[in-house]
Amino acid sequence: MIAEEDVDRVREAADIVGIIGEYVPLKGRGGNWRGPCPFHQGVNRNFSVSTTKGKFFHCFVCKESGDVFSFLQKRLGVDWPTAVRMVAEKSGIELHETTSRREGPDPRAPLWEANAAAQEYFQRILWDDPQGSAAREYLAARDINRATAERFGLGFAPREIGLMRAYLASIGIDDGCMLESGLLSKRDETEEPRPRFRSRLIFPIHDVSGRIAGFGGRLIGPGEPKYLNTGESPIYVKGRLLYHLHQARNPIRRSDRAIVVEGYFDAMRLAAAGIEAVVAPLGTALTNEQAQLLVRYSTNVYLLYDSDQAGLKATFRAGDELLAEGATVRVVTLPEGEDPDSFVQQHGAEALERQIKEALDVFERKVQLLERGGWFIDLTRRRAAVDRLLPTIRVTRDPVMRDLYLARASQVSQVGRDVLEREAVEGGGTGGVRRSSGSGRGGSARPGQGESDRRDGPPPREPDRGYDAEWENAPSRGGERPGRAERGGPPPRAGGRRVVAVAAERYLITAMLRSPATLERILERLGAESFQDEQLRNIFEALREVGSAEHVEMVVERLAPGDVAVLDTLLGEPEAILNLDRTVEDSLARLEERRLQERNREIDGLMTLATDDEKTALMREKTENARQVVELQALRTNS
Repeated sequence: MIAEEDVDRVREAADIVGIIGEYVPLKGRGGNWRGPCPFHQGVNRNFSVSTTKGKFFHCFVCKESGDVFSFLQKRLGVDWPTAVRMVAEKSGIELHETTSRREGPDPRAPLWEANAAAQEYFQRILWDDPQGSAAREYLAARDINRATAERFGLGFAPREIGLMRAYLASIGIDDGCMLESGLLSKRDETEEPRPRFRSRLIFPIHDVSGRIAGFGGRLIGPGEPKYLNTGESPIYVKGRLLYHLHQARNPIRRSDRAIVVEGYFDAMRLAAAGIEAVVAPLGTALTNEQAQLLVRYSTNVYLLYDSDQAGLKATFRAGDELLAEGATVRVVTLPEGEDPDSFVQQHGAEALERQIKEALDVFERKVQLLERGGWFIDLTRRRAAVDRLLPTIRVTRDPVMRDLYLARASQVSQVGRDVLEREAVEGGGTGGVRRSSGSGRGGSARPGQGESDRRDGPPPREPDRGYDAEWENAPSRGGERPGRAERGGPPPRAGGRRVVAVAAERYLITAMLRSPATLERILERLGAESFQDEQLRNIFEALREVGSAEHVEMVVERLAPGDVAVLDTLLGEPEAILNLDRTVEDSLARLEERRLQERNREIDGLMTLATDDEKTALMREKTENARQVVELQALRTNS
């Protein structure tokens, strides 16, 4: 028997227009498509397929109607389970079937019930218990009234360790269920379970069916991390859920637009103000699976993130994920110092709607920032600017938009369109689409999706490293320039030096885990762009955010499952470094050597486009880089 949850997932994922279109010639646009009815052999376009108010078909003559499953049943004569399996295969959904018919509720039902009971408890503490007074004051300070807070199910988790556990136990929810749902946690079998959320304002997180899959908790006092989410569980996978989607999906369909914001408060503020087609990722960058989920309801997506550097970086990462799924992506820019929450609170929904109408295409926004930063002034910076635009061109699935992006990039960079197109193809890698290893950072590959599944899409790509603070401040001619890995360009050449350099990255992360002083020392000398191994880079970023390796659970919270596995391996190798100081210095030297060699290869590529004066400057730089490489090699030999 097919699990009910899987049936819901398949129904949500199904491209009903595409599936029915295999049997009926459909014409239309948006959410309404028409064709001749296949059931009474009609010739007029009386047969309708709709995606605006649910996915269904209906014939206005013979009155046949139903969902995508019933269409295949009626058209092909298959039974219902076969129809579900057919749609699942077309949608890339893996089914979990039981060997016999299941009696009673879904085995995951106790987890949903535990979360629902916990939410009621958290709400009662927030509004009816003295322990919730600080949280009530915090909401009042943010101008969130009780009606809005109750609409979104907000609650408060008390500081006392045993209160929630005792209450849930009193209504029949045991520790095993609380542990599996993520309400309790423990580091090992001997440790007493403790509540995951303490002294936090609680936001329930729902799946698309409206069930509470997990929670997000925000500290209302000092401490870290500011936000903490439920850990991965059978019902909660952070990279596959979007906050507020269960309420926003119908408004998204009706308005044929989705607004993506960064945080829970942003989504609450907009929805409370009447802009209901709004969702938010769960404290991480938008993942591939979240992008896939969102475009089921609309391919018109507006990114409304904070306007600071971190917000811009998240904007362009999200934009690339959405473009890869065929979405049209626009960026809404708010005045400096504003975020969606504060802007709507101060200026109202109408003012925000005006900002939304002025939204720029995500690619045009990149061009705008590069122009403002002076990235098209001279040859070297122009090359770097092109490298920042190419990853977005590579991932864009819509062939028309991809063509427009190529034309715009050629215009602004003064590089021939044919050259850019060739670079977009050749620089995209040789394998399948690379994604992050899990939901925490950048998403995961679509289940069952290979390179050939993107029938009208771009060539495979290397992931863009995203927006960084250097965009608006182009480096001086003699300053440090972004490395190729940071720019999202082709990977460096394979070979012994690359293997040694990646080993050096591994040693540096291991050293950071060994000693707080060493962690600070490495953070002072390196940025995340120095790491070409994606999982090691993710661990570096998590260590930088936490600021210490002593709180491993806080580091783990920021990592995807694949990254956690690498972290566990490194933590299990305490004897991997015999001489800490020497290993760190040697590894730092190897990464600097790699950077200089990559820059010299980049200079070789620039020489054919350079003027005589520019060639002279480039050769001078190349010679100096080569000299430094020799010095670094000599230092390592003598150390």
